[in-house]
Amino acid sequence: MNIQLPRLAPARLPALAAHLSPLPWTEPRVGIVHLGLGNFHRAHQAVYTEDAMLAAGGDWGICGVSLRRPDTRDALAPQGGLYSVLIRDANGQRVRVVRALRRVLVATEEPDAVLAALRDPHVRIVTLTVTEKGYCLDPRTGGLDFAHPLIARDLRDPDHPQSVPGYLVAGLRTRRDNPYTVLSCDNLAHNGAALRRVVLDYARALDAGLADWIEDGVAFPSTMVDRIVPATTDADRQAAAAALGCVDAWPVPAESFRQWVIEDRFPAGRPAWEQAGALLVDDVTPYETAKLRMLNGVHSTLAYLALLAGIKTVDQAVAQADLHALLHRMMSEDIAPTLTVPADFDRARYRDDLLARFANPTLKHRCIQIAMDGSQKLPPRLLGTVADRLRAGHAVDRLALGIAAWMRFLAGRSESGAALELNDPMAERLRALAAPEAPGVVDRLLAVTEIFPPELAADARFTGTVRRAYDALARDGALATARRYAAL
Repeated sequence: MNIQLPRLAPARLPALAAHLSPLPWTEPRVGIVHLGLGNFHRAHQAVYTEDAMLAAGGDWGICGVSLRRPDTRDALAPQGGLYSVLIRDANGQRVRVVRALRRVLVATEEPDAVLAALRDPHVRIVTLTVTEKGYCLDPRTGGLDFAHPLIARDLRDPDHPQSVPGYLVAGLRTRRDNPYTVLSCDNLAHNGAALRRVVLDYARALDAGLADWIEDGVAFPSTMVDRIVPATTDADRQAAAAALGCVDAWPVPAESFRQWVIEDRFPAGRPAWEQAGALLVDDVTPYETAKLRMLNGVHSTLAYLALLAGIKTVDQAVAQADLHALLHRMMSEDIAPTLTVPADFDRARYRDDLLARFANPTLKHRCIQIAMDGSQKLPPRLLGTVADRLRAGHAVDRLALGIAAWMRFLAGRSESGAALELNDPMAERLRALAAPEAPGVVDRLLAVTEIFPPELAADARFTGTVRRAYDALARDGALATARRYAAL
């Protein structure tokens, strides 16, 4: 007979002491608004923020905003914002209940409430995990894409925004005496500077004086974030219920490792994140570049090759000797030499730690999740490394293999004929360009200037290497090609 378990809720907390920090907890007021309330934020910044409040106090409760869908709100609002993080590694599983999320809003349903939260003078930081596509960037200029549908409509009606730049500026317009700090937590190169530019472009299109004030008076620190956080499955929900004795509608699985490097520029104050293990620095660039290239670039390469070969999860993929060898040499010989890092940064140890994290069999991180939004991810993850190596006169074969695997993935079929889902803001256009029955796939895709800079697409050393990798994948398959490229 099935026993109906109660729902996770504040009234249940006394019975969940084993899953809470033993430090005293005082219910905080909201001091942070977070845009993009997905799994990563709930396993990363929200946990750091709760730990900072436990260690040093402060009213830094989080108001989370889902920009499009109500799913997270519908799951967490009945739980009073509570949820669990399932921390998994070789030692097993630990379940932690997180209390930092004080309120959950859905922008498409409650836009006035979102604006009110941004305009609340007690809110001193706005954080974001909206993915690359949420910035409405024009990849050709690095500034705002004024042709983006959301930007075009927001500029016509700035009092009722729908875009991320629109919301940020609408909030800041009423906060000239006490502006909030805007903190990007996305995997985007120079994320603070990139966000600052699109916000300034948007503001200047509305009011030059407003843009000048934002430029002079609003801080946009950059950050580097790192924690492997898979999508939640029904098995995760069952595991949370078994551990907690109550139902958590949306638990978050995560590895035990976590890292957050933050530029320390917060004129209005911040949580004591350093007491939660974050690294506060003057310049995040060396850490950001290392992570984007060594972790994210290799993650993408592994995901596309694995999906072509019919491998579904990262741990299964990195367990393949040929793929493991490819990644090891790619990080050691192709990527690590391009990094400028602090003296105490051990490239070889970082590589080995990453490979060990990828191999974590308890996470079941799905390759198709990593494969999302490739048009936005390839430039910061792979193309910067390619450009640096070409400038130095070095080979880019293994890096080109990752790009060629993405091109093969766009056709929508694995080598066995299984369908591969393409979740990308340019999906329709890319799938048409990648149709394998038409010759010239590589050249058509390299001509997409939103992804490939013209100077790179015109470099015969690069284009020829991508064509050879694409042909090898088509002829020999992903695993055999990985074996050959690992031996180059």
